[in-house]
Amino acid sequence: STEEIFALFVSIAFLVDASMHVYKNFIRNYSTPACKQYDEYWKLRRTNKNVTFNFTDDALEEPCARDSSLLYILLTLGTVWLGTFLYKFKQTPYLTSAKRELLTDYALPVSVIIMSLIGSVVFSQVNLQSFSVDHGHLFVMVRLKSVTFKQIIGTGFLGFSLSLLMFLDQNIAGAIVNSPANKLKKGKAFHIDLFVIAILNGWLSLFGLTWMHGALPLSPLHVKALADTEDRVEQGHIQSVIVKVRETRLTVLLSHIFIGMSLFMRDILKQIPMPVLDGLFLYLALTSLDGNQFFERVTLFFTEQAAYPPNHYIRQVPQRKIHLFTLLQLLQLIILCFLGFSPILYCKLVLPIWLVAMVAFRYGILPKIIAKKYLRALDQRL
Repeated sequence: STEEIFALFVSIAFLVDASMHVYKNFIRNYSTPACKQYDEYWKLRRTNKNVTFNFTDDALEEPCARDSSLLYILLTLGTVWLGTFLYKFKQTPYLTSAKRELLTDYALPVSVIIMSLIGSVVFSQVNLQSFSVDHGHLFVMVRLKSVTFKQIIGTGFLGFSLSLLMFLDQNIAGAIVNSPANKLKKGKAFHIDLFVIAILNGWLSLFGLTWMHGALPLSPLHVKALADTEDRVEQGHIQSVIVKVRETRLTVLLSHIFIGMSLFMRDILKQIPMPVLDGLFLYLALTSLDGNQFFERVTLFFTEQAAYPPNHYIRQVPQRKIHLFTLLQLLQLIILCFLGFSPILYCKLVLPIWLVAMVAFRYGILPKIIAKKYLRALDQRL
């Protein structure tokens, strides 16, 4: 239950971030005083061709840049469309099965590269915000001697809350990756992963760099990229089922090596327009909904009962119990979104504590509302 809620929260966070960037771009470039004066000018020109209109100095200094906003939203939606099209390309009859699978696995990088070339080369004359890069030296040791005792105590509380969030992120991502539906055969090694991450985060803290952990939805998408799937028809519904996964740590190692190499390609990264990155966030938000049972149960509110999918919990749990369980999950998600997106200072620090409370609610209070046999069916992944 907590895994599904948190995974959907991450998708909402990606969606909110991308939407806010598009909104701020329109406020900065589309709805400006200069654009309003241009609108007034052309409105008067249409009514009377001989009218003269004087622009103010502010309008001349800040010209109307609506082309930037239009290109921004086109690149954002274009990245989402192209990535989703390639992600679903394996369901088409075109090319061979191996080539369709290859395009599906590399849908995200291909869409980012193509839309970046369109934004930075084809429309190079349009002023677009690019990916911001820090050219300073990253590996500068923190001046630990200048830290006071009060700062140590204060950051101790902040560090505990952040460490708890990283711990939960790692465990939730690991549990979703090792879902029985993925049919993984090798050992789980949860404790080894946490041990390695603890060492890396301790080293990153010495330089004031960002901590790392198992990321959603990138980790489940990585498993899907290594998996062989087939479509099966059950009671008139087509379901994609994982047959096997090529379990290897080599792809993870290579991907993180490339991430490290990106530190030496800052000038290249600056060529990536920001709308392409926003489209990437939207793509991750949409593709992570695939297989999320919580999101599937939310859609049941708007689905005709005769068209319900033949899932295991549909056959084992009464309809009113399914909707009650989903409503309780929605309530927890709303509280989680309030804490995560709240502008109140330090409100986000309560978020990991609420995640722990959600686990306690699932095992302590929810069994008193819904029978345990129904909860087992709703929590089960088949």
